[in-house]
Amino acid sequence: MGTFLVTGGAGFIGSKLAKKLISLGHKVYIIDNLSTGYLENIPQEAEFLEASVYSEDILKLSETSFDAIYHIAGQSSGEISFEDPVYDLRTNAESTLLLLKLAKSCNCNRFIYASTMSVYGSQPDEPITEKRFPKPTSFYGVGKLGSEHYLRIYKDYGINSTCLRLFNVYGPGQNLENMKQGMVSIFLSYIMKIDPIHVKGSKDRFRDFIYIDDVVDAFIEAYNNNATFDKIYNVATGTKTTINDLIGQLLSAYGYNKSEYEHYFQGSTPGDQFGIYADISLIQRETNWAPKYNLQQGLAEMVKWAKGIE
Repeated sequence: MGTFLVTGGAGFIGSKLAKKLISLGHKVYIIDNLSTGYLENIPQEAEFLEASVYSEDILKLSETSFDAIYHIAGQSSGEISFEDPVYDLRTNAESTLLLLKLAKSCNCNRFIYASTMSVYGSQPDEPITEKRFPKPTSFYGVGKLGSEHYLRIYKDYGINSTCLRLFNVYGPGQNLENMKQGMVSIFLSYIMKIDPIHVKGSKDRFRDFIYIDDVVDAFIEAYNNNATFDKIYNVATGTKTTINDLIGQLLSAYGYNKSEYEHYFQGSTPGDQFGIYADISLIQRETNWAPKYNLQQGLAEMVKWAKGIE
């Protein structure tokens, strides 16, 4: 049995990861300030410290011996990062430095980081590999990229890191109240209220949507496989999906006909990438991970959850 620290364990991804680790027989500590996460998401079996990840309060855990630190917490909206860049910097970059300080003080030599596709910025319409030069177009992407470099430097202190560049994560448990983060959850929120779907940007924009269970499996594999030491991996499906297609598939999963459901395209989001999808050959070649869900399967599961269907 191992002992793991999961930051953001009250949130969408962090809570799912914490529950998975506990189901595998591990001891889990969680840090979360509950700014966007929910107390009910935290597994009862976990040890919980309510604190911001950029607060010195987290150093209270310096006496605990961790097998790995999973840093999932942080402000995760490109749009919000423009509203408050300093807060974004603190939650994403400063927090990483403080957690690395914690790792060093408690002799934890494994650090697994939730990075993002946003580090790539604007790229050509082709599968993007991890070797592509990053040029983020949002403050959020800049902070995440900075954290990746902090991890690289801390290799000199004996900390082996793995950065998972997550593409568009979706699935059951996603926050349907946050209308500035999570493309699938935003559109689903409109549908559940039977409101017209407001899309910011062109219908021809495109993304790579990855189901939450596949993301959790990638985090577990990143710890289990020594090949991931000091590596950066895309976590995605490798499938290009336009926003227009996403809306059609989501409405169909919910039981609506796209031609009959009102949706409109208006406005834009600052720093938003027009389109991006991943080349996932590196993580598939070097680890045992591969996505199990396609978009149709994942959306069906998310809609069942939203409707309260077991």
